[in-house]
Amino acid sequence: MKNLIKLLCIFVFISLFLVCQFSWAEDSELDKRELPAWYQDAKLGIFVHWGIYSVPAFAKGNITFEEATKTFAFDKWFFNNPYSAWYLNSMKIVGSPTYEYHLATYGKDFPYENFIVDFNKSIENWDPNSWATLFKEAGAKYVVLTTKHHDGFLLWHSETPNPFITNYQASRNIVAELTDAVRNQNLAMGLYYSSGLDWTFKTEPITDIMSFFTNIPQQQEYIKYIDTHWRELIKRYKPEILWADIGSPNDFDAESMIKYYYDVVPKGVVNDRHKNMLTAQGIVSAVHYDFLTPEYTVFPNINPKKWESTRGIGLDFSYNKFEDEKDYLSINELVDMLVDIVSKNGNLLLGVAPRPDGSIPEAQIQRILGLGAWLKINGEAIYASRCWERAEGMTSDGIPVRFTQNNGNLYVILLEKPKNLSIIIPKLKIASKSKIHLLGIEEVLTWNQEGEDLVIQFPEVYPESEAYVLRVNY
Repeated sequence: MKNLIKLLCIFVFISLFLVCQFSWAEDSELDKRELPAWYQDAKLGIFVHWGIYSVPAFAKGNITFEEATKTFAFDKWFFNNPYSAWYLNSMKIVGSPTYEYHLATYGKDFPYENFIVDFNKSIENWDPNSWATLFKEAGAKYVVLTTKHHDGFLLWHSETPNPFITNYQASRNIVAELTDAVRNQNLAMGLYYSSGLDWTFKTEPITDIMSFFTNIPQQQEYIKYIDTHWRELIKRYKPEILWADIGSPNDFDAESMIKYYYDVVPKGVVNDRHKNMLTAQGIVSAVHYDFLTPEYTVFPNINPKKWESTRGIGLDFSYNKFEDEKDYLSINELVDMLVDIVSKNGNLLLGVAPRPDGSIPEAQIQRILGLGAWLKINGEAIYASRCWERAEGMTSDGIPVRFTQNNGNLYVILLEKPKNLSIIIPKLKIASKSKIHLLGIEEVLTWNQEGEDLVIQFPEVYPESEAYVLRVNY
């Protein structure tokens, strides 16, 4: 029986973070609501994890989340947690890498909240406008900020402060300042809030899958606390995206809060982590949601329900001083990942990890600017595009291909440089009067149909790219 319960909990845990392909039965007015076009069109967002955990900036896990989910090695994952934003939990697990690091670096009598002083001093010279400008240059259409992560520290000046720790919030109103800066760049603003975990309400460390669930506070005091916070954030900042994490207490009325949100922000969207449950059909969201949120993974095929893949540039969402460039995705990998996700009806929410003073590591800046440079040339195949009849293909000589469509055009995206000037796309027939362009150059390409296959002639000289986009007027 114990193993059965543990197995069920594992399934629930996976649903919260990985891939939930089931949707809640459409039995309410909320579920009849259409997804706002702006979110469907946006395709790329920037996820910012920033808080007092950015001061120690330590995580040295030897198992990735993806590996843990594949092997059910969650006990090992909590002990060797690769997420620096989990520092408060990890430092309490005796013998863990974070426990040993904290003891050696700060001593046994240094509590987590002592990092507040360093964080508040570090943010004095932070410039939110520089972030917003960078994110726009990277090609993002929206930004999501962690207003409260699992440690409970607040990044806005709430009228409902933490009841256990005095001044447990940032000295600057980071939420307000970044929201203004982002909107000045004509980007949408999203707010993340950890409604399922708050380690100031439940102080026992999470060490395994069972304690993960018992760590979700259930007392009425906490339910009122998160409901007040959600409504305050909605009323004050009117975020275009409401991004919950780890579900919520059993008695929390998430549906009422979401209805209130839609009344205030009619074109807003909510993710699938506000409340979850296990049914005979599998893991479902217990309340309405607009999009799914697989973490550090992607769907293998076109998913009819809108989804948003979320991950950091590296192995961590927040700043980790022990990560380096070898842990980061390359520009080429970022481009390929975005193209693949978009071809399957997804968005990419890409984590950028600022240091305590708000500076972003140069290697991360280079990568997102590289992605933005590619999008400036090839964005018509991404923004406002929709899935085609199939997402994937392969040239006759083995080059991976993805397909999107937009404004009457089909986009054939080669994820590698053609091996020859003549490429063959199997099982692709187009109209005889169709024209084909390689984005980034002016000339019309020569092509011919060989039965079911499309043969396209590349020019002898064309610019190098992370992915090559062919526009087909078909």
